[in-house]
Amino acid sequence: MSTAFDVAIVGAGMAGASLAAEVAPHARVLLLEAEDHPGYHSTGRSAAFWSETYGGPGIQPLTTASREFLANPPEHVSDRSFLSHRGCLHIADASGEVALDRLLADFDGSDVVLEPRDRAELEAALPQVRPGWDRGVYEPSCADIDVAGLHAAYLRVARRAGAELVTDARVERAERAAGQWRLETRAGTFAAAVLVDAAGAWADEVAALAGERPLGIQPYRRTLLQVEVDPPAPGDLPLVVDAAERFYFKPEAGGRLWLSPHDETACDPCDCAPEELDVARAIAGLELATDWRVVRVERRWAGLRSFAPDRLPVYGFSDSGRGFFWCAGQGGFGIQTAPAAARLAAGLLLGRADMSAPDIEPSRYRPDRFAS
Repeated sequence: MSTAFDVAIVGAGMAGASLAAEVAPHARVLLLEAEDHPGYHSTGRSAAFWSETYGGPGIQPLTTASREFLANPPEHVSDRSFLSHRGCLHIADASGEVALDRLLADFDGSDVVLEPRDRAELEAALPQVRPGWDRGVYEPSCADIDVAGLHAAYLRVARRAGAELVTDARVERAERAAGQWRLETRAGTFAAAVLVDAAGAWADEVAALAGERPLGIQPYRRTLLQVEVDPPAPGDLPLVVDAAERFYFKPEAGGRLWLSPHDETACDPCDCAPEELDVARAIAGLELATDWRVVRVERRWAGLRSFAPDRLPVYGFSDSGRGFFWCAGQGGFGIQTAPAAARLAAGLLLGRADMSAPDIEPSRYRPDRFAS
């Protein structure tokens, strides 16, 4: 294995893997993963859906630009689609009316299709809906994502292009000298001209380790459950999202539901676990909106979603002039935006403006927007 590279990417989750796949055909790439296998934290704990409204108008261009790749990937990436149709039903009781109106206003004039639904239409799509939930908005483009398949494909493409993946390689020391980064890890010492911070929840820690100014990227815990419900949930149920952000759920095999309390609890970077209070809140949210009875909680897990202060991702070189590149702050939308975001970031890293979609404005994601 070589120890000298053009680009070293710290973090082999979706952000790092997708960027490596785009950059490796043009440069010698090293992909460093702190865990025993890539995607252990956020990537491996995703709710696995693609929604153009998720993340708001600032994220939507990246999401929309990623659809074609995900639905019809290039032959060298995959011979099948990473998306399967789901649809999303945003529902509101009295406390969610304002949020539902805001959703419609946010995407008014965009290419995102949103269809208002009345009470009768809600009952047809969601027979278990309780009285008091009288308005909804249907988002027909929403789809499930094969997250594991997409992540594996990006790693495969990166390796075929020459990228080297090293696991159990947490960076313990990073120093810049003579135009090169010297990276001391648990798996050995490596050198690279450019250091990419794609470390997810650990992004600010990696920056500080490298002597860069942290940007205030904060991890938040998000809880998910798999529950058995009575009666069983139909498999063609859409993703259902509470406009007031108290829960969302979608069907799983065997009449189960994947259910989240839509929690967002600030925490330190860690291998997080679900809290009992959040499990209870998820069930309470489901019972607030539907007459399903939860028979039992079969699985529970939690993942970290990391946001910059303005809740937009960060792509680009720091202003230090030391070859430090940010690819971080993807929140919960890093998977659904991965194709467009990786192309954008690769173009910025390689100085290739032609790699980004024409309707994506790179400046809104630059790290220097946080300069004091």
